[in-house]
Amino acid sequence: MIQVNAMGDACPIPVVKTLRALKELNGAGTVQTLVDNRAAVENLTRLAESKGCAIETEQLGEKEYRVTITAGEDAELPESADGICTVPAAADNTVVAVSAGHMGEGDEVLGKILLKGFLFALTQQETLPRTILFYNGGAFVTCEGSASLEDLRKLESLGVEILTCGTCLNHCGLTEKLRVGGVTNMYVIVEKQMQATKVIRP
Repeated sequence: MIQVNAMGDACPIPVVKTLRALKELNGAGTVQTLVDNRAAVENLTRLAESKGCAIETEQLGEKEYRVTITAGEDAELPESADGICTVPAAADNTVVAVSAGHMGEGDEVLGKILLKGFLFALTQQETLPRTILFYNGGAFVTCEGSASLEDLRKLESLGVEILTCGTCLNHCGLTEKLRVGGVTNMYVIVEKQMQATKVIRP
């Protein structure tokens, strides 16, 4: 049995930690994860169901839950825990376009947390996007002070192209504060999206 402590971890970290533990099993076995909220329990339940695993949940306290996932021989688990990510071949050209410093509409503080979680979750995918474009308010995400710089640098090191609109950097006074990726222009931004097989806008 592998035990995972995800108490206090924000989404999607409990799922990521548990998935890594499932990979470490390299076959049948059990992973037990501690979390502190019902949303994490539900996310882990969906993970287990998607992999063909059995799941048991138990509430240990007011904000403490134990989720036990058991993988049988027929579970659909990744082959290893190497954590190897690959950029898609030319035939599968996925582009992520980030046009704001937050994800979704409504609460902007929540939106910033969601965008940070989205970019972190990208680093955990087995297949990565080919390019991530940042423009308008999204330009702040690649600059000094951004909470996502570490994740973006990891993506760049794995071969993902990180591009930020030069006009946006200049307009926002960020030209000297870019900390990851390169500078691009609107022609390239349009070209990348026109050539993409899929464009994701978080």
